Amino acid sequence: MRGFKLLALSAFSASFLSFTPISKKYIVIDAGHGGNDMGSVYGKFSEKEITVNIAKEIKKLNESQDQYEVILTRDSDAYPTLQERTAMINKLNPEIVISLHMNSNPEKETPKQGTEVYIQNTENSKKLAEKISKKFDVAKVEERNLHMLRETKAPAVLVELGFMNNTKDREYVTSEKGQKEIAQKFTEIIREY
Repeated sequence: MRGFKLLALSAFSASFLSFTPISKKYIVIDAGHGGNDMGSVYGKFSEKEITVNIAKEIKKLNESQDQYEVILTRDSDAYPTLQERTAMINKLNPEIVISLHMNSNPEKETPKQGTEVYIQNTENSKKLAEKISKKFDVAKVEERNLHMLRETKAPAVLVELGFMNNTKDREYVTSEKGQKEIAQKFTEIIREY
């Protein structure tokens, strides 16, 4: 009887383990700024709140699938330094890294609008930027020497989601509808990557 129980248990374990993903892939979403670092601010809106809200929505939208796990560099009003963020990312060795930001310039109201994507000088970073360009109204894709791109070993992009001091961009990214749509687009990009 004991031998039968062991056999049944090992058969159950084998079948259970066969449904567990062997090597889960990681996707890192970096919500820019946080803590004392507000990022760009316009009235009651701050970049740090917008980016973390969208990052958390992306994570929520991806909880029901088991191909990969979305990891956030922050999910609260904390400020991990850029060095801490890239050290964590490099330890995880994710498939891709998407750093979320909001753009701004010195004008009170700027005619500039749309998404800007900054990339590493790698094919995979360029490929990721291409996918983002198909989903968003991308004004430009440009290689930049930014810490997040330079120090991250995985394919990474830094995405400026719009201009804080452009009324149309700001109203969209601060609305619940806009944040959900942005998160949905990133979810589609991740699934297609």
